Amino acid sequence: MKKDKLLFSGNRMNKILNNLSLGKQPSLVAFVSLIVLFFVLEFLITVVARSEAVIVLFGNEVPVTTFTGVVSLLENICIIFLAVFYKKRGFVTTLIILGIQFPIILVSFFVRHTNASIPGFFTNISMICVVLIIFVNNSIIGKYQEKIRQQAVTDTLTGLPNRFACTELISDFVKSKTNFTVISVDLNGFKSINDTMGHEVGNKILVEIASRWKALADSRRTKTVDFVARIGGDEFAIVSLGYDDNNDIIETINAYRNELEKIITIDDCDHYITAAFGYAKYPTDANVGAPLLSCADAAVHAVKRQGLSNCILRFTPAFWEPERYIEMERKIRTALKNDSIFFYLQPQYDMDHKLRGFEALARMKDAVGAFISPADFIPVAEKTGLIDRVDMCVFRQAVAFLADVIEKGNSDITVSFNVSVRHMMKNGFIEEIKDVIKSSGVPANRLELEITESIMVDSAEKALRRINEIKALGIKVAIDDFGTGYSSLNYLNKLPSDMLKIDKSFIDVMNTSESSKQYVASIVSIGHILNLKVISEGVEQPEQLETLRKMGCDYIQGFIWGKPIPPEEAVKLV
Repeated sequence: MKKDKLLFSGNRMNKILNNLSLGKQPSLVAFVSLIVLFFVLEFLITVVARSEAVIVLFGNEVPVTTFTGVVSLLENICIIFLAVFYKKRGFVTTLIILGIQFPIILVSFFVRHTNASIPGFFTNISMICVVLIIFVNNSIIGKYQEKIRQQAVTDTLTGLPNRFACTELISDFVKSKTNFTVISVDLNGFKSINDTMGHEVGNKILVEIASRWKALADSRRTKTVDFVARIGGDEFAIVSLGYDDNNDIIETINAYRNELEKIITIDDCDHYITAAFGYAKYPTDANVGAPLLSCADAAVHAVKRQGLSNCILRFTPAFWEPERYIEMERKIRTALKNDSIFFYLQPQYDMDHKLRGFEALARMKDAVGAFISPADFIPVAEKTGLIDRVDMCVFRQAVAFLADVIEKGNSDITVSFNVSVRHMMKNGFIEEIKDVIKSSGVPANRLELEITESIMVDSAEKALRRINEIKALGIKVAIDDFGTGYSSLNYLNKLPSDMLKIDKSFIDVMNTSESSKQYVASIVSIGHILNLKVISEGVEQPEQLETLRKMGCDYIQGFIWGKPIPPEEAVKLV
């Protein structure tokens, strides 16, 4: 029973692949219909030619010869259709049909001694020539089409089916509701082989891997029927059918892994290749609204991310995190394109509740107008390099807001803005900032750049130079999230900053223990010793405010006195 099941699955898979390589075949029903139509028309000609009845069409008498000529033309169209669309089968069929006509014509000419059949004779000869030309032309074109179709479904390097063939096969199985599994394979460290040994060696290794896996699939040594494809680069996919349970799938994966991990010798040099394997099953893993190949890819990427080189992971929805990043990136790009990145302002106060200024915070909405949390889109913007554009979008709007406030006679407030470390360290950053300030006419000392301690990680000297360039413009500098990063007191002393900003995480636990309270108090003291102002963010409770007041904290920012608000509301506070 198991053997019959595997044989059926294998035959079905081969049939689908053959259909892909041969292209879509014309309908057999249409083929038969054309033949039937031809003989119906031929019968009609015979009946009309022998009848003495008058033919009337649309109220007009039509000569018999005219009518039979039109019907004969329709016959020829049927012949041409058969020859054009049905290739060899059509060619043979048309030759048989036309060949049958000759005895009838000859009998009519020699036995009945009528010349009426002579035009038919030459028409048949002409049609045979036309059909022959069509067949020869089709044969030449067919060779090129076959080559093109073969290239469309075949990976040129390894000779395996490619991504297109794999996705088409998967699509066919889904349509027929066949149970199957997609196994995604990603070779480990293959880029280093290309970089150190060269792409020629890398290609030879890929060819050897493909050869081994194809031989394994063809041998049917596994408990499944397998289809191996190269998806691209160092990625492969295996589509498996005919399994009984999950153990069969794991055994199949291990069989391919064992073939892969055998030594590969190229130009007298031994190579040891490993890979990450992930898989997804249809239909159980197909309810996430994504292609099954993408599900298997998500599983194998999870293996790579977690460093589980010897593990085999089955897809779960939790693996979609990278895909969420892709979707979020699309939303950010759309927002930037449509100028729909905007900003809110959170007020900052001194301890007597006098407004110091605002922090400008990036905001974004989705296509239906719902807010997207900055905790969701800011990390993606940083990872994809879009944070530079987001930063500048918010900065320009915040500076325009400040210019409007100053124009109305309020020149003593400060607007703080955040810039990613990556953006700040890029060439051209200073010029970008300078151009915006110059065009707005805003005094630079009314602006404050918030930087994080992580700026000191890669190159402290380069970071110090950049901060000095910012200070040279007249912009204030605040060290954001102080105490959560990598600063030492030595770096803090060297940084030409104006403000320390205590992170909300410390404020939240400040009154829960004496040690937490002393930690915040020490930050305030350090700031004052270094002649810096100190601001605490995330202040939400009266007890927190009172504790900070006793410590001598200079400013606070938090929900207790103000949530982030749109510019039109913020201007009312000035």
